[in-house]
Amino acid sequence: MAIALDRHNYDAIARAEATRRKGGWIVLGVALLVSLVWLAPFYYLIVSAFKSSTEYAAGHPLALPQGLSPIVDNAIRVWTDAKLGWGLVNSALYGLVGASVAVFVAAMAAFGLTRLDFSGRTFWFMLIFSGTVFPFQMYLIPLFFTYQQIGLLNTRAGMILFYCAICVPFPVLVLRNFMAGLNREMDEAARMDGANDWRVFFSIVLPNAKGPMLALFLLQFTWIWNDLLFSTVLGNTPEIRSVMNALQVFQGAYTSAGPNIAMTGALMASIPTVLLFFILRRHFMAGLSVSA
Repeated sequence: MAIALDRHNYDAIARAEATRRKGGWIVLGVALLVSLVWLAPFYYLIVSAFKSSTEYAAGHPLALPQGLSPIVDNAIRVWTDAKLGWGLVNSALYGLVGASVAVFVAAMAAFGLTRLDFSGRTFWFMLIFSGTVFPFQMYLIPLFFTYQQIGLLNTRAGMILFYCAICVPFPVLVLRNFMAGLNREMDEAARMDGANDWRVFFSIVLPNAKGPMLALFLLQFTWIWNDLLFSTVLGNTPEIRSVMNALQVFQGAYTSAGPNIAMTGALMASIPTVLLFFILRRHFMAGLSVSA
């Protein structure tokens, strides 16, 4: 009887193990399929950028390029015709200044909402967070006419001011949740030693929030870099255009250039954000885990 029970248990365990392995292979197969679907556009982007217009038109779009030299000619054409240099400089300026100022202002707001005692903290938080509730498109018309009246339309100052303001609410939400979890005994000990609120913020809270702030900076910088809607409406002169706006104008004005030229421009425009992610990847991952 005992032998029969042991054999029955063994068979049950073997069936469970076989089912688990089968499920693992299914999950692995689905993951590989999703990865291939996700990577296919990147493959098309890269192989197209390394082809000349003649090679792209004559061969299959997904075929491997015959050489590496065409990408240089494609990049020169995009750089000169699309004025991509201005676009890269402008987007870098908007992203660096806008994301930095927005995250720093959000850190100060989160500090006040979590570490200072005053009435109406919930009201002020909901007022700030309401900036993420409404769709951004509803800001376009009032922003356009307001900028036109005060002279900020098609100016770098106007673009930076807008990005600084629009990027504040979401970091406030993240940093408020993070700072609420910090031990307030550090604040009390510092105040007993004579530190004021600014000293507590800069010397205690801000160093502890470095990881989440860097993660938020990268997220907001990427959003500003990829923004097309507001950069098209608020800054559409050649000297003010962002890199995405410049690529859009180039694609519309030079429709005969070919997809390979457009893909080269897209590849060039994506390199700075990829490099920034690799530079800050350690802080980004740590900041995400701490914020979660």
